[in-house]
Amino acid sequence: MTNQAKVLLIYTGGTIGMHRNPHTGALEPFDFDGLLQNVPELKLLDTHIETCQFQPPIDSSDMSPKHWTRLSHVIADRYDQFDGFVVLHGTDTMAYTASALSYMMENLTKPVIFTGSQLPIGQLRTDGKENLITSIEIASARDSEGHARVPEVGIFFDGHLLRGNRTTKQSADEFNAFESFNYPHLVDAGVNIVYHSERILQPDWDRPMKPHFRLDNNVIIFSLFPGIREDLIRHIIHTPNLKAIVMRTFGSGNAPQNPWLLSALKEGTRNGKVIVNISQCMQGCVEMNRYDTGFQLKEAGVVSGYDSTVESAVTKLMFLQSHYDDPEQVRRLMNQSIRGEITV
Repeated sequence: MTNQAKVLLIYTGGTIGMHRNPHTGALEPFDFDGLLQNVPELKLLDTHIETCQFQPPIDSSDMSPKHWTRLSHVIADRYDQFDGFVVLHGTDTMAYTASALSYMMENLTKPVIFTGSQLPIGQLRTDGKENLITSIEIASARDSEGHARVPEVGIFFDGHLLRGNRTTKQSADEFNAFESFNYPHLVDAGVNIVYHSERILQPDWDRPMKPHFRLDNNVIIFSLFPGIREDLIRHIIHTPNLKAIVMRTFGSGNAPQNPWLLSALKEGTRNGKVIVNISQCMQGCVEMNRYDTGFQLKEAGVVSGYDSTVESAVTKLMFLQSHYDDPEQVRRLMNQSIRGEITV
């Protein structure tokens, strides 16, 4: 019997597994085996690596809840066979997928590490090799009791592991593509890999991981801006089947004091829609009692999203409203941290 860690490497698509078409100059996916041939260093790791790939590979712009459900099934079906999972994913929607998976994997006891690259892995200056190799190292890391060092859904990029549901893509051009502005890094990888154990979620090791496969995407995001029109807001509020709205407000959760806006929001809440207030700022927290404009939103039934990211708020709503018919229960849980996604 070997004590060698086993990691499942799941390729969904993304820049890391692409090459440049010599005729068109455009990036297009190549076979997963070709990706692995570009990283012979994987053979030097003291980790047994098996692979699984989505066929055909998915451009991250095309990611959807059905793909998140499929990914949850892939992990759940093989959960007992592996010590950790590394998911290769396009960067554009990686934070959405990582957030969704964090809610769909209750009491996670093993690492699910998302990574990718800004340059294809076959290019000379690629960031993909380091991201992939270190992600596998983190996914296979265990403590003295044999437990995973990072039993979380995380995103590893450019030397940092971030909590998945706290993360936002911050740059389309730099290797440091992601940041978790309202939560510190879980792991920093330089010469040594430093695990910040006090920041990492700890599951109930005596209970199994419970996977979930249902999501309800009757949710929309809109941003407030000076000059926003009443007819458009009311059109959104009255959209049939819409259950929830993520409303991106100013600063610490403020909105224009237009009577029509408060009236529309109050009407939406009265009709059972869950309206969540998050800030347009990358860093900071919604505090609806700080200014009168925020307090009036609270009076209209809008609930605070605290320091949630857009990606986390929308996927949490998809998860909750697939499990609870009562909007009040969804509102209560939006005000609680269920996977370390907000600071309450």
